[in-house]
Amino acid sequence: MSRIDIPAIESPGGASANFRALAQDSIPARNPVVETILSRSAAKYYDPSFNLSDEQINELVRITTTAPTSFHLQNWRFIAVRTPEAKARLKPIAWNQPPITDAAVTFIICGQLADASVIPQRLAPLVQAGIMPATMVPEWENPARGLYAEYPQQQRDEAVRTGAIAATAMMYVARSWGLGSTPMIGFDAEALVREFALAEDEVPVMLVSIGAERPGNWPQKPRRPVPEVLDLV
Repeated sequence: MSRIDIPAIESPGGASANFRALAQDSIPARNPVVETILSRSAAKYYDPSFNLSDEQINELVRITTTAPTSFHLQNWRFIAVRTPEAKARLKPIAWNQPPITDAAVTFIICGQLADASVIPQRLAPLVQAGIMPATMVPEWENPARGLYAEYPQQQRDEAVRTGAIAATAMMYVARSWGLGSTPMIGFDAEALVREFALAEDEVPVMLVSIGAERPGNWPQKPRRPVPEVLDLV
């Protein structure tokens, strides 16, 4: 197997009706989104003969970037390490972990330091589409300046949050395509920044390998009981 067909998913036009049904009845035990979440686990073993085309990688990232970001900053960048040469550069930096070479692609998830000055540009398509009035843009930009401008730690925290949200979305998209994924924080961050020329405002949040799984991977591991992690107040 060397290619995968991306499933077509129609826009959920009946979302409001579904929500009303949910409110009137009970939470459905299963649906495709829940199944995707509950069946995902960190893959260790990949089929090295499987490849993703550049078109498929582009589509994966396009869907990933619909994930939320604060103030619509979209402060992320993705480096798709997919060629043998690029994998050879990354592998020693990533502690020689097998998914780097065996998976079809490993993404370097880069979070960008929060910068309020980009907000008018990022919101411009919303204004042009009639989603947001132009007069509302300063109402987003000014609070963001107050939150980030003089606070480097807040800028970095936002970069990490954004990258983590993107990585999570990417792994669930991959699972919905029938692919495995592996999030990794085991790498030399300074060496990665140098080797892959990350910008000064970019933080290497994590690596995410994606590809076709081969036998031997574990199912999803049991989690802590909900009462241990949930407080209802």
